[in-house]
Order: sequence, then structure tokens, then C-alpha cells
Amino acid sequence: MNTKQPSQGWLSDVGVFAVNRLPAHSDHRYYRTESEARELGDMNLRHSLNGTWKFAYSNHPDSRPADFYLPERSCAGWDFIQVPGHIQLQSYGRPQYVNTMYPWDGHEELRPPQLPQKTNPVGSYVKEFELPARFHDQPVYISFQGVESAFYVWLNGQFVGYSEDSFTPSEFDLTPFMQKGMNKLAVEVYQRSTGSWIEDQDFWRFSGIFRDVYLYTAPKLHVRDLFVRTDLDAEYKHGVLRADVRVQGEEFGYAEAVLIDPDGTEAGRTRLNPAADSGEELRLSLALPVQDTRLWSAEIPALYTLLIYLYDSSDGLAEVVPQQIGFRKFEMIDRIMHLNGKRLVFKGVNRHEWNFQRGRVLTKEDMLFDIRTLKQNNINAVRTSHYPNQTLWYELCDQYGIYVIDEMNLESHGSWQKMGAIEPSWVVPGDRPEWKDIVMDRAVSMLERDKNHPSILIWSCGNESFGGEVIYQVSEFFRKADPSRLVHYEGVFNDRRFNDTSDMESRMYAKPADVEAYLNSNPEKPYITCEYMHAMGNSLGGMHKYTELESKYPMYQGGFIWDYIDQALLKEDSYGQPYLAYGGDFNDRATDYNFCGNGIVYADRKWSPKMQEVKFLYQNIKLIPDKDNLTIINDQLFADTSSHVLEIVLYREGEEIRRTEVQVNIAPLSSQTLPIELAGQGEELPGEYCIHASLKLKERTLWAEAGHEAAFGQYVFMIGSQDAVEAAASNRHELEVVRGDVNIGVHGRNFSVMFSKQIGTLVSLNYAGQEMISLPPQPLFWRASTDNDRGTAMDFHAAGWYAASLAPKCTEVQLLEEGGGVTVRFDYKLSIHAEAGAAVEYTVYPDGGIRVKSEYKGAAGLPDMPIYALSFKLPARYNKLEWLAMGPEENYIDRCSGARLGLFETEVKDSDAGYLVPQESGNRTGVRSVRILDGGGAGLTIKASARQPVECRISPYTAFELEHARHRFELPPVHYTVVTVAGRQMGVGGDDSWGAPVHEEYRIPSDRDMSFEFWIQAEGLDL
Repeated sequence: MNTKQPSQGWLSDVGVFAVNRLPAHSDHRYYRTESEARELGDMNLRHSLNGTWKFAYSNHPDSRPADFYLPERSCAGWDFIQVPGHIQLQSYGRPQYVNTMYPWDGHEELRPPQLPQKTNPVGSYVKEFELPARFHDQPVYISFQGVESAFYVWLNGQFVGYSEDSFTPSEFDLTPFMQKGMNKLAVEVYQRSTGSWIEDQDFWRFSGIFRDVYLYTAPKLHVRDLFVRTDLDAEYKHGVLRADVRVQGEEFGYAEAVLIDPDGTEAGRTRLNPAADSGEELRLSLALPVQDTRLWSAEIPALYTLLIYLYDSSDGLAEVVPQQIGFRKFEMIDRIMHLNGKRLVFKGVNRHEWNFQRGRVLTKEDMLFDIRTLKQNNINAVRTSHYPNQTLWYELCDQYGIYVIDEMNLESHGSWQKMGAIEPSWVVPGDRPEWKDIVMDRAVSMLERDKNHPSILIWSCGNESFGGEVIYQVSEFFRKADPSRLVHYEGVFNDRRFNDTSDMESRMYAKPADVEAYLNSNPEKPYITCEYMHAMGNSLGGMHKYTELESKYPMYQGGFIWDYIDQALLKEDSYGQPYLAYGGDFNDRATDYNFCGNGIVYADRKWSPKMQEVKFLYQNIKLIPDKDNLTIINDQLFADTSSHVLEIVLYREGEEIRRTEVQVNIAPLSSQTLPIELAGQGEELPGEYCIHASLKLKERTLWAEAGHEAAFGQYVFMIGSQDAVEAAASNRHELEVVRGDVNIGVHGRNFSVMFSKQIGTLVSLNYAGQEMISLPPQPLFWRASTDNDRGTAMDFHAAGWYAASLAPKCTEVQLLEEGGGVTVRFDYKLSIHAEAGAAVEYTVYPDGGIRVKSEYKGAAGLPDMPIYALSFKLPARYNKLEWLAMGPEENYIDRCSGARLGLFETEVKDSDAGYLVPQESGNRTGVRSVRILDGGGAGLTIKASARQPVECRISPYTAFELEHARHRFELPPVHYTVVTVAGRQMGVGGDDSWGAPVHEEYRIPSDRDMSFEFWIQAEGLDL
């Protein structure tokens, strides 16, 4: 691969993937002076070429400006493009989202390593530059940190090199081609290459120079590569630092290493010893013992700094290399993964690099937001799905404390799985020896760059590429090159011939029962779910079933949610309004539409309501209160609780009664029970009480402000037996009942209620002259399908409930006057089954309160019911909501572990979550009351007994409007506030989004009789 004549044939030649590319090396920093090295600032020996480049786009290689790289070829009149950036997000071509299928599927019939012939977009880039003065008379190199997917480089008309692998650096020596004054750098980028067959990740397909480009030089003596390793003694108390250093240059004198501890104090000093001399390269090594070592972990990310000084033969300082060091030992002990001697549980998430405006072009600010989000929500681990990330991400994981599975750029999903069926007849790489070198090159590039980051505990051999000998050989390379880490590969589940490829059993989307069955089988390997809880749309239901395994089975060591952020792109609709777009919105075909929307964070980096559940179930410290005591369980491996303060608050009916703060210091892996002393004013009154226990940061950290809540627990209890809802009906006046031919009117002081015998429901609720009902109440058995519902084909097998909700037939109207109230009952037949029925009973009391009771008569043989509810519309001006319920974020019966009982406020317009496709959202469980008010504080209150609370969803849209919209802009203008009160709504599920049902206990069987009741009362009106 040392030919000097570039060829387009390289694009489809599996044996050509790097021409004249420099060997991969560590991503360490280096400086000329000690002061610069200690500051760890920008490197003066680099010169960025980011910014505006001249650009020409060609849809096909035959139409490209083939000789554009020549010095005499003018680029006048060319367009401009920003680097870093994707070509398709800068008005050229179109972005395309596909999951498993290859992007050319349906356009051309191809087999590896064939490339599309109809189209293969080419980007021709030109950057003219002059060398900065500090680079004069120095060697000059260029680094492309990420280019998708293959590219050729020329400088001043001379061919420099060629490279594939979109997600690791490609570097070239420019020294022989440099000239004084202006230099013309030309880069030709192809979207499709051999590498495209093994870059079939579940993501948007782009091309272009999408990561940093910079020139760099090196001092006359330069650490070209550095590999640091740490080890600990049997007690994990004392450590030893070892390093291998490769030096290039002449006139080497000596090298010295100084180790600085996390407090800035010198912890050791030694000279480096020559290990071998291989021509121009000098190899040095060191071994430095460290007593009473400060260990690195995600809980306490203690970092040392190793300073390596290179001196020339005249004792002059040539270069200083600062390298942050984390002393930690990750190992398998008795079939369980341990960090520093402790069993580790990954509370993880898969993370694509993503920005909703720039695609996979991330800024430091994006990454800082992400890492703080992880830490604030108790996420301790990341899998870099499914490619190596920017090097800054690993530095942040080192500094903030995040465990990393570093995954190489390999996925060939579409070569062996078609529409869910496994058919590996032409899988790559499989056992095909011709694919070994290109795959191994990606493994080498990742390991060599990232090997010094303590945050990386596991190397991953890629994702969803079936199995075979080639990937096994990759795993063996990882083990030989770096025995300090373990190796992961999930694909052995599909191909057990090379089961030793992975050091741990790693499966995707196994049901909790399947995981438990494995753990009960006396397995040889520990278990992680490298992808679980498919968080597409309204999802994450039943996550607790997985996290409960952590304490039950030592060999269950956690998992990684799919995934962190929605891969949606900002786009304008037909009226110029911005919205978050998904696959197909750019006329991209083939496409997998909104399957890119699986994040617990929205594409615009706002937290999804699903995050509430993640934070609670991932918390490392458990707070378990009861009426008299609080048990604190510190599951942290290394950190005590001294950096937090314990806050305990007592509420009655949502109102705070008393609070206290307690200083606690619970040692790691221990627990303590404390008495709760909150007796005081108000506690003797009957009612519902709630104790909230919260552990909060005392001081600001890198990732959160003081007062940030790290852990939470609550306990709810009753005093007395009086029902507050029924008591509200005790203030009675006279009622007038009007028995009309069509309507029944019930009139009281300053209010009237009308019931229609013709329509078969309540049709008017008028308080103090204000008509509250815009559309009458009606039984509702259908919710707007979630992504998970569609994945289980609920819209097919349960569609009868949709029809039953549209037109229940009223068969009987009854009027009864007794007990100081007037009751009107409506009985309904349902179209779904002759024996299924429903009834709604309204009892009007003289104070204007209405007791609503809904009944359902079950029938055998019906599909599960999505929701059992009553829904009606109010005028849109009633848009303020004040809840006493589980919250503050939306929650469902299978996703309410992280919700807490309390008073909180929302607005109707914000009730629907920002999922890419409109669907059921905004529900609250455990609703004791919700006030629905206008700007003046007038409106209605929905109330329920604390012993039998209801669920409520209050939205600008009906379930049917949401059902038929595929984008937010398809929803109608807001005219109403839609109130849905449910006795029960099925869970949202989330084991996967393509067939996994909601767990049985969270469904609604339709063969049983059911009922629920609630009250409607006027609020802020003079009755």
C-alpha cells in the first residue's frame, strides 16, 4: 500500500484502506516548556485548519472536477463549506437515516465489497494556507480527526495519501510537499467506499470532513507514542506506574519523569531507561512505585499527572509531555468484574455523538452538557455506540468520572440480518480473511489513540456484525496489546463458534426473565445488557425489573440504555417553522423514519421526562423512609456520604408541615437506620401524609451546583379515615330538577348541569355563568399509540377499542333523586363485543360538586384495553394546571418509581412530551387532585380519594388527533383543553420497540369488570 499513484479502484478494494498514512499513536499532548505543560492549555505546536474551505459537490465520481488539486486549477467561483461539518447538512445532497439496511437497498443490488454505480457523492475541498512562523524549518504533519468515509489528499499538486475509517484520526507527513508562501491543500471525499459495508450503524448517513483538521509539528526530540499502565498490589493500596515511550529525533540526551498527585504534590521522580533502539526510533520505559495510591473511579476520579521531560545531548529541554494518570485495576475475579477489588455495576447509557443542527459535529459545550447530564442523573457508564468518539470526550470521562466501553468502528448489520431474520450467507467480516486487515486496522487505530485513558475499562470489537474468526482475532489483539482491560462483543450470542471473543455475556434487549434464566444457569461469564430499555418515544416502562437484578445476582453487572439522545435534525416545515425532523423528512429513501428517536435526552438537549426514572433507578444511595425511621443504603464502592446533607420533609395533603437537615456519613457499601423526628403542628389532623428524604450536595462540584439532589426516597401514609373528597359534598343547598323531553337539567345556586338523553351524556356544566364543557364526556378505551404500541401492532390487534371509543351507544338513561343529590346514569353498549358494556353515573350535589362514577362490564376474548377512562373538552383558556399527584414529570404505572407525590404546577401546552412522533404522553398517576384554571384562577378541580387515586392526562389534543399525526406540525391549532381521567392506563413498556409487550401486571385485561370514580368541583367561582 505504498504506491504513489492514487486510484479510484482503492474505494472498492478491501485490501486498500490506508496509503501513506502515519501509524496510529496515543492522543497525548506535548509542549516545548514546562509551564505550558502544567497549564494543559492549547498546544502551540498545532495550527487549526478549521473554518471556511472552498468546495465543489458532485453527485457521481464521473462528474467531479478530477484535476482540481493541481496548483494551476482555479477554484474561483466555487462554493464554500465549513470544516468540520457534514456535506449533507450544508445544502448539498440529502441526509439519510437508516438502521440495519444499507442505504442503497432498493436502488442497486450489491454485495461486498461492491459500491453503488448510480451515485457516490464526492466532495472536493480546497484550503489555502501559509505556515505560521513557529512551524518554519520544522517537520509538518496534518491530522484529520474524522472524515466519512474515504478520502484522498494532495498538497501543491502532489499526492499525499489515502485513508478510510471515518472515526479515528488519519495523519500524513506533509514535509516533502511544503513550499514557502501559500500552499494548496486539496481533499477529495467519497461517501461510499469499502468501509461503508462495515459502517452500517443505526444512524444518519453523511459524508465529509466532520471532525477537526490541524497541522502539527514536533520538537527535534518528540514523544511520538506513549503507553501508560497502572497496577495495584493485592490490597489495592500501593501502586506502580509503568510507561513505554517512543521517541523520534536525534541528539537524545536523557529523559526524566515526575509524577504529581491529585493535590499537586510531587509523588515520585525517575529517569527513563532505554528499552531498545530501532533505527530512528528510541524506546524508553519507566516503572515508578507509588505508596498509598489515590485510586481512580467514577465516584472519586482522582487523577495524577505524569510529566515526561526530554533533554537533548546538550542537556537542553526539548519537550514536555503531560499525561493524566488514573490508578485503577479492572479485572475478572471469580467470574465477576471488579474495579479496585470491588464488584462493579454499570449504570450506563449508549451515546451517539449528536447535535440537532450539526449532526455528529460536536463542540466542547455539547460534551460538557452531556457529561454533566450523565453525572447529575446517576449514570456512571457510557458505551461509545458504535465508533470511537472525539478524544476530548475521553478526557472529560477521565476528569468527571465515567466508565467507558470504547467501541471500534465496525458494524455490518445489514449483511446478516434482514427484517429481523438472521441470514449470514454473505456476512462481513465473518470468517473472510480478506477482511481481516481492514477490520484490524480499525481496532489498532482505536486502541493506540485511546489506550491512556483510565475511564476506558473495556474494549469493544464493534457492534452487530454477527460473529466469526476475524472478530475473534480482533479480541485476541486487544488482549495481547492491553491485558489491563477486558474485551466485549455482543455478537457471539448469534455465533457461538468463537464464544471466547467476549469476556462477558452481553446481550441486547433480552427480557428480564431471560436474563434471570441465564444467571440461574451457573454461567461462566458475568452478564451485562449492552443495550436495553429501548427508549423510543414514550418508553422505559419496567426498567426496575432490570435494576432489581443488580442486588439479586452478583454476576449481573448492569447495562446500557439505548440510547442517550434523539438523533433528530432541525428542519423547517412548509410554512417556514422549525421542527425536529427524522428519517424520510428529507425525501431520503430507503429510510427507517423515526427509529432514530430513542433518547432519554431530546435532540435539542432538553431532558426527556424518561430521565426522572433513570435517575431514581440508577441512584447509588438508597433512601428508604417509613413513618418513624429512615434507612440509608450506600451502594457506592469507594465514596462515603460526607459530601452530602440529608434533608427530610413532612407534607400533609401536599403542604409542607416541617423539614429538617441531618449530617450523615455512611461508609461505602454499608447502611444505617436513623430515627425520623418530624412530629409537630398539623400531624394530629386526619389526612394523607408524605415523607420526602433527599440527599443533596453540600458544595458545588464540576458537574452540579450545591443543593443538587443525588438520591431520593418517600413514604406515604394516612392518619384517620375520613375521606376529604366526600367531606367536600357536605355543604348542601336545594337542587331543582327539570325533566325535559330531551334534556335533564339540575340547577343549584349559581350553577346548572344539563344531561342529554338524546346524546347520552352530560352536555353542560355552567358555573357562575361560565360554560365549562366544550365537548361532552365520553368513555375512552383508546390511547394515542406510542412507538412501543406500534411495535407490538396494538393498532391492529386492539383496533376494536379505537372504534368502541368513537361511538359508544347509549341504551338507557336513569334519573334518581336520593341522599341529597341527583344522579343521572347512562348505560352504553360497545361495538367491540355484544357482552361488553359501560356506564357513567353523575351525581350532582347542592354545592355544585359532581361525583362521577364509571363502570365497565367485561367480556371474554377481547384484547387488552389500552386505557379505561373518561374524556371531555374545556375551553382552551383553562390552561393552568395545579396537581397533587405523582410527578413532577409524566409517569405511568410501569414508569413511576422516580415520581414523587407532591404539589406541582404545569401548563396544558407543556403537557405533551416532545417525542418525535406525537403519541400518548403527559400522564400522571396517583392523582389526588388537579386544578384546571384560567389566568384568573377560575376553573375546575378534579379530585379523587387518596385510597383510590386516578390517572390524568390534560392536553391540547385528543387521543385521536395525536394518533393520526406523525409530526408536531400536523396537529391542529389549539382550541380546547382535553381532560382525560383514567381509572387505569396500561404501561408504556420498553424492553424493545418491535414486539416486546408491556409486562403482564401493567396491562388492562378486558374480561373483568372495573370501575373508578372522581369528583368535579368549581374552582375560583362564586357559587
